[in-house]
Amino acid sequence: MLEDRTTTAASSPTAWPAAYPQGYAVVDVETTGLARDDRIISAAVYRLDARGEVEDHWYTTVNPERDPGPVWIHGLTSETLEGAPLFTDIAGEFADRLEGRVLVAHNAVFDWQMIAREYARARREAPVRQRLCTIALSKELGLPLPNHKLETLAAHFGVVQRRAHHALDDARVLAEVFRPSLAAAAADGVRLPLLECRPLTEWSDSPVPRQPGGYGGYRPTSWRPSRKRPACPYPNPGRYEDGTPLKQGMRVAFSGDTSVERDLLEDRAVEAGLHVATSISRLTSLLVTNDPDSGTSKVVKARQYGTPVVDEAAFGQLLRDVAPADE
Repeated sequence: MLEDRTTTAASSPTAWPAAYPQGYAVVDVETTGLARDDRIISAAVYRLDARGEVEDHWYTTVNPERDPGPVWIHGLTSETLEGAPLFTDIAGEFADRLEGRVLVAHNAVFDWQMIAREYARARREAPVRQRLCTIALSKELGLPLPNHKLETLAAHFGVVQRRAHHALDDARVLAEVFRPSLAAAAADGVRLPLLECRPLTEWSDSPVPRQPGGYGGYRPTSWRPSRKRPACPYPNPGRYEDGTPLKQGMRVAFSGDTSVERDLLEDRAVEAGLHVATSISRLTSLLVTNDPDSGTSKVVKARQYGTPVVDEAAFGQLLRDVAPADE
């Protein structure tokens, strides 16, 4: 339990690096989906001080003013959310709990983007300047994990998950695994993988059609500036084979429209240890496209090279369990 560990952590002789942040907001949000137009339907925050001591926690449901999306995942129905406050109603209290702290989340880029968009819709600015992803921290610590799912990280630290995909319980679990991770980083002098958060300052609520059979938004492909990413640290293990997991180091390319915002999809791939390729070559492990019959240059080259092709939904499933790179 979090309360039981507080005394132990307080008496720890660990010399805390002066450069470490003075407070953390461990956050989990449940949403109507994964795309740009999706909304937050519940949020939870555990506030921790500089040494990881739990100060308090907070939880709320949020009326998204639209269908709740994958109820089978988060369990929040339209009826449950009908009387919930709107995001504008809870934005102030949420901000008070984030103010001056590092946002900590599992796959933090997703939680941050959803929060930033909600504040932009509310014509406000999210008071977050830095974020820390527990996936990235576990990699910095070199934890012996078969994958980087939250339940795997929880099992490593002996934390029991009570209600998966419930924001409050997910935030509790994340706080429990973050506290010993923070202590281990301090003890070993590990630099925390902090990233800058740049709040959105404007928002356009143009309608985005729903993709049939899914719960992500759909938007036409538009010009996007190239994003320079760090080199993938793992060797390319070769092509993906149907029925096997993806492996860290595999080169993955994307073609055509995606229901999940492309930048987010690519970020998730990179955080899983994959190499995001901008073109198709004989070394490409996999092409992800929702239109394998299109005549795009990537699809044409994939046919020429015999590159395996999967759709976005299948790729999302594969991302849940990426095998570690060969030693």
